[in-house]
Amino acid sequence: MHQALRSRTVFRPASGATAAPGPRPHPQPVRSLIDADALRVLHRAARVLLADLPDLTDRLVAALQDQEPAYRAAVTSDPAATWQEVHRSLRHSVCSLLDPRGSRDAARRCSWKIGATRAEQGLPLDALLHAFRLGGSLVWQGLIEETSRTAPEDVRLLVHIATDVWNFVDEHCSLVADAYRQVERQLAWRRENRLRVLAGALLDGASRIADLPETAHALDLPEEGRYVVVAVTAGCPSDGAGARSAHGRGTRVYWHTGVEVDYGIVLLGGDSAEGEDAGSGSRPPLSAVPPDSGGARTGISTAVSGLAAVGDARRLADIALDMCPRTGGTVRLTEHLPAALVASAADLGTALVERVLGPLSGLEPADEAVLLDTLVTWLACDGSAQRAGERLYCHRNTVLNRLRRYEQLTGRSLSRPADLVEISLALTARGLRSR
Repeated sequence: MHQALRSRTVFRPASGATAAPGPRPHPQPVRSLIDADALRVLHRAARVLLADLPDLTDRLVAALQDQEPAYRAAVTSDPAATWQEVHRSLRHSVCSLLDPRGSRDAARRCSWKIGATRAEQGLPLDALLHAFRLGGSLVWQGLIEETSRTAPEDVRLLVHIATDVWNFVDEHCSLVADAYRQVERQLAWRRENRLRVLAGALLDGASRIADLPETAHALDLPEEGRYVVVAVTAGCPSDGAGARSAHGRGTRVYWHTGVEVDYGIVLLGGDSAEGEDAGSGSRPPLSAVPPDSGGARTGISTAVSGLAAVGDARRLADIALDMCPRTGGTVRLTEHLPAALVASAADLGTALVERVLGPLSGLEPADEAVLLDTLVTWLACDGSAQRAGERLYCHRNTVLNRLRRYEQLTGRSLSRPADLVEISLALTARGLRSR
């Protein structure tokens, strides 16, 4: 505590010195005597409180149990530790009344430690500050009671030190709050860092089985359940935030922020109106989200069972993300499984393009483009030359002539199922490569 009684000095010239011109200061011997008397009364009462400190501690612990529910639980769970904490705090408070300068640092260290310890234990800060103010009230009440008992006429002198006592209480409440908030920030950082480590390991497929219960608790997601992973990347933060918000609406989701890609671990079913059956092409609850999420690119994996399989879902979400147009959009892997097969093996896709479409490379670029566009459009129209011609603004016979020319150049037949599968996959690989 700062000085329990502020010194009030009176100017007196040194012996043999001449006072400075102007009015002479008026000595205030009465006020100085009051200060000295107040200090004497304070010290006398404080020494009695220090001698009866165990009783004072019991009274404060009882008051905390009666008036502060949070401390009531602390006293019940560990009464000895709580009593010792209160005893130390009161001892430093009373000693600071007797020796403000000598006790100041120890008292501050004690209050700081209490604030830090209670923050780690999760005791509410309001309850802690209430406890310190109760302690200050009890000490002040003890000073008055002891003075009233032994010298009632001196009680009025305690008024002169009341401000210093309560300044001490305010100072230590501030210390406690500072310590509490500092530790609270450190604990929050540790929790957040631990959460990121657990989520990162889960998405990387590196989680240990023994860590799954902790991970499930930290992410507030069930260990067993059906999940998809959503991968989002955007050119600007607002697009990315909008996509994350849209794809997490109405679901239980945990978002893991990465350097280039953000990943959402989305729980299917539960409170959601929709789910995704493992063997069907139905969409997850994300289907309510329009494919266009601004400038963001979004890839959504197929569903997996359990948190242990989230790493597999993340890899599938990356494949879906790679299939997104550079201008933005959403790709659900369940709707592009053949393309996903090609995208997941880029080297094989390149080899397939060379094998199936390579013979066209000897043509003029414009001729090659016409044949390839005709193939793509004909396949998109389910093999209908009529509809393909309408899309390409040409006669159906022109479409058929172009298809026959492709067959002649490559030696493949569009009526043979095996060749048709290879042609379709090769065109898909070529389209992915050009994005």
